[in-house]
Amino acid sequence: MKRYWKYVKPYLSAFIIGPIFMIAETIGEVVLPWLLSKIIDVGVLEGRGVLYIIAMGVTMIVTTLIMMAGGVGGAWFAIKASSGFANDLRKDLFGQIQRFSFANIDQFNTGSLITRLTNDITQIQNMIQMLLRMGLRAPGMLIGALIMAFSLNPKLALVILCVIPLLAVAIYFILKTGFPRFTTMQKKLDALNVTTQENLTNIRVVKSFVREQHEEDKFRKANTELKDSSIRAMNVVIFSFPVIIMATNITTLAVVWFGGNQIIADSMTPGILTAFVNYIVQILMSLMFVSFIILNGSRTLASEKRVREVLDTEIDLTDEDASHRNAAVQHGRIEFRGVYFKYYKNNEKWVLENINLVINPGETVGIIGSTGSGKSSLVQLIPRLYDADLGEVLVDGVNVKDYSLENLRSGVGIVLQKNVLFSGTIRENLKWGNEYASDEEMQRWAESAQAHGFISSFPNGYDTELGQGGVNVSGGQKQRLCIARALLKKPKILILDDSTSAVDTATEARIRESFRNELDGTTKIIIAQRISSVIDADRIIVLDDGKIAGMGTHEELMQSCEAYSEIYYSQTDRKVAAS
Repeated sequence: MKRYWKYVKPYLSAFIIGPIFMIAETIGEVVLPWLLSKIIDVGVLEGRGVLYIIAMGVTMIVTTLIMMAGGVGGAWFAIKASSGFANDLRKDLFGQIQRFSFANIDQFNTGSLITRLTNDITQIQNMIQMLLRMGLRAPGMLIGALIMAFSLNPKLALVILCVIPLLAVAIYFILKTGFPRFTTMQKKLDALNVTTQENLTNIRVVKSFVREQHEEDKFRKANTELKDSSIRAMNVVIFSFPVIIMATNITTLAVVWFGGNQIIADSMTPGILTAFVNYIVQILMSLMFVSFIILNGSRTLASEKRVREVLDTEIDLTDEDASHRNAAVQHGRIEFRGVYFKYYKNNEKWVLENINLVINPGETVGIIGSTGSGKSSLVQLIPRLYDADLGEVLVDGVNVKDYSLENLRSGVGIVLQKNVLFSGTIRENLKWGNEYASDEEMQRWAESAQAHGFISSFPNGYDTELGQGGVNVSGGQKQRLCIARALLKKPKILILDDSTSAVDTATEARIRESFRNELDGTTKIIIAQRISSVIDADRIIVLDDGKIAGMGTHEELMQSCEAYSEIYYSQTDRKVAAS
């Protein structure tokens, strides 16, 4: 519970005042049957008169009003406390996910993280609200009603003891079977969210391949599995609650039977029997409330475990031990010293193996190689999207692990293979690079990325709304917007990871020309599939199976690197064939 104290503390007054209000309501619940018994026995049977009955009636009305105030106040404070708790917990959970490295994110799928941020925390919120409203009311009503029942008629109250073992069995059954079933149900909800998210995100691909029926079948399967697991989990309720209701009814009948006989024998008054029946119902209802709390607690424990899994995930990429925390990237010199890297640490094969490389400030370096050769993996080590397993990556002579993540990544502009734009205007998307950028700066760097022309062609220009993921612009336009966004950072190191693949060669040539003219002091790393994209680079690095197979200018590599010349001739052959 120490973990969650920080979420309770800001709302401690609500956590305390809410249950106090509920205690007031509980006291009223216990007092009302006793007052009713006085009206019947004293006011009617003993003939104390109308004034006595009116006085007791007014007392009952006042008690009811106090109960109403207690119920409303308790509910209001319970909602305030539980909502605040959930708000702060959700904020911390989201913050933890934001701190995740790429390797951490790989441990969870997106749908599962969404479920944990929404459904699981909502379940915890509902449980806290239930506890604040019923956590004291149920046991308080149980204890108060038991005391009153035994004080009115100890022998008749012994009937209650006969039903308690049956209720104990029902509660044990809830605990035994509920937790694993609710855990399974939440996992099935994860799967449904993943299926839904993938379909909606990639709806254009689904339609272009005419795979709607396949997606419907996949959704139907995930939805059916969620339904089946939900029914299995809710079977706990289906079984338990009828048993509890049956026990309540049987006990009430027994009390009425034995109490009626005592009235006939003149050893009990009708008022006491009426009050006694009310207390029996209160006792059994409070036990049902307790079982309901336990049932929901079982589900909440499953949700809390899933939330805790995210909060307890050890972030494997931090800057807590950074010795140059305040240092910023000044020049853009990059060095790899004996670097080895792999994504899955139990794999025998390295993704990158024995990489030794120096890239000088302001240099333009092209990286080329076959698919899976490690090109993207290499550049992702520079801004610490991943960390090298062995060796060192240095920027300006400082190990990247010794920079603060913020300062390091502020000095590196990167356009990843998957170009991502966000819902909002073009202006809002570009300001991801620099939220304080002026219109003139945006236009300048959009021109450098060859994006200003098509932006200006839109009726609303830079205020054009982009659909989710930039679906209303072409692939080439999306790439150019992402490049412009990276340029707005004015980085000392610019990494383009195959980010002009959807751009025609003429436009790409203009982008390269603008880089030469306007990014003279910026270190530029260009990953490409087309040799034409890197042919004019100061140096070209050829990667093959995670190793450097060659390095040099285009002319040097044509003479010294067989892998490079094969790529060159295969691409030029295709061009000849196509012409």
